[in-house]
Amino acid sequence: MQNTLYYGDNLDILRRFVDDQTVDLIYLDPPFNSNRDYNVLFKEQSGAASPAQIKAFGDTWNWAGAAPAWADFPALCPNAKVIELMWGFHNTLDENDVMAYLVMMAPRLFHLHRALKPTGSLYLHCDPTASAYLRLILDALFKPRNFKNEIIWKRTSAHSSAKRYGPIHDNIYYYSKSDIFTWNPHYTAHGSEYIETFFDQTDADGRRWKRSDLTGAGTRNGETGQVWRGIDVTAKGRHWAYPPSVLEELDVQGRVHWPNKPGGMPRLKQYPEDLAGIPLQDVWNDIRPMHNLSQERMGYPTQKPLALLERIISASSNPGDVVLDPFCGCGTAVVAAQKLGRRWVGIDITPIATSLVQKRLFDAFEARDSRLVSADDPQAQARAFRVEGLPTDEAGARAMFEADHKKFEMWAVGLIPAIPQEKKGADGGIDGVAYFDVGGKDLAKAVVQVKGGRNIGAAGVQQLRGAMGKNNAPLGFYVSLEAPTKPMLAEALAAGFYKAPTGVGRQVPALQVRTVAELLCGRDFDFPVTGANASFKQAAAIARAAGQGTLGLD
Repeated sequence: MQNTLYYGDNLDILRRFVDDQTVDLIYLDPPFNSNRDYNVLFKEQSGAASPAQIKAFGDTWNWAGAAPAWADFPALCPNAKVIELMWGFHNTLDENDVMAYLVMMAPRLFHLHRALKPTGSLYLHCDPTASAYLRLILDALFKPRNFKNEIIWKRTSAHSSAKRYGPIHDNIYYYSKSDIFTWNPHYTAHGSEYIETFFDQTDADGRRWKRSDLTGAGTRNGETGQVWRGIDVTAKGRHWAYPPSVLEELDVQGRVHWPNKPGGMPRLKQYPEDLAGIPLQDVWNDIRPMHNLSQERMGYPTQKPLALLERIISASSNPGDVVLDPFCGCGTAVVAAQKLGRRWVGIDITPIATSLVQKRLFDAFEARDSRLVSADDPQAQARAFRVEGLPTDEAGARAMFEADHKKFEMWAVGLIPAIPQEKKGADGGIDGVAYFDVGGKDLAKAVVQVKGGRNIGAAGVQQLRGAMGKNNAPLGFYVSLEAPTKPMLAEALAAGFYKAPTGVGRQVPALQVRTVAELLCGRDFDFPVTGANASFKQAAAIARAAGQGTLGLD
């Protein structure tokens, strides 16, 4: 299976493209808040939520939207136990947001279970909002005996909440599909208090150590049952933990402690570094949550730390195994899988997310869609992945434009990547906004205009220049399917150049023109500072301001 990134509804993708028992590990972090649009959410520089931003997909969690799926639920989720359970939920919860959410989730969990190999595992990441209901659905699919852990991940520090305890953790449910599954144990380091308490001996050089047995219970007839240094441990019903040759080597290394008391048993000198550490427990507070200054922050409101996904993937899969994330968002699980040498499948329903994942894979590994990589470059081919559902060349972009102008515009904006906007008269008809770092406290703005038709000309570039002024944007990006005309380029050049007021970075053209083909081939727009595009970092602020939503039971 080649690494593959799918754009589309994950239920449809799972049913059509993911075969039975082909996946080794599934990690999913589905949206679980209600009354919001599950999208990258942004703020304007004023701090207010942008009224112009396009909703990548609407708030699915209302009964009016879920009713058609409920009517067809047995066909979508052909599992008798889950159907009975869902009827129980329906009778108990009635037709509301929670029920709508569960109607969405249950068929997807059914197909994820179907896709898992018998030796596979699933990790479902959620918050306490709907975790109890999801746990019951998982029990019905996987059977309660295959529930392994409820992992508590401390996702934030102290949190002040009115009239309740501060919510600072997420739940991660860990299930295996059978009794035989991949498990690579992890350990955490012993704390200083443990070392000071139990490693109570000190070498001349100050190294702490503790006494440990050199024998084990029961007698043996082989080497470990022999007399060593005149000591017959079999008389005490025991055996040596190591053959005599190893015991001699340990003694030469100074690792055997000989007691002063005559007849006392020698002991092994054990140092802290000799121990693997403490086996990982089900409360994780050693992985820091994403914070404002984190280098890996993409601004996606539900982004998880790479270390969290690396832990899960390394514990429950091996190199070459297939990892699936059906709600891949900004692609942390995909990036972790690629880093750890696993194969992967990622699915997301927003063109913005899939464009962001592609950019992240390129930035981290120089990995691109395989159809854009030369067959003469085996190293690039080895890093490459497949993209399904989104254009990878000019012909595909034209087909998308003909089928759906709005989807094309959103996808093209995502190539930058920038934030798609609803066209409003006051803003000059812009299709997107990109914020970028200029070295100060505030971010500057670039406005984006996308043209898919053949009737392009200097007038469109002039319109973008006007939008730059109306939006106080020092940069303008014009994206076109067609090659620009000479008058268009002349109009763009007439806009002059821009250099950050703080003096950082280089001077760049204020109005830049790129074709879709150029963007697909890696000729990006120029920002004053390399890597300065901070568009997606706007998402984190509004996510914090909104707080954790709840699934209403009213």
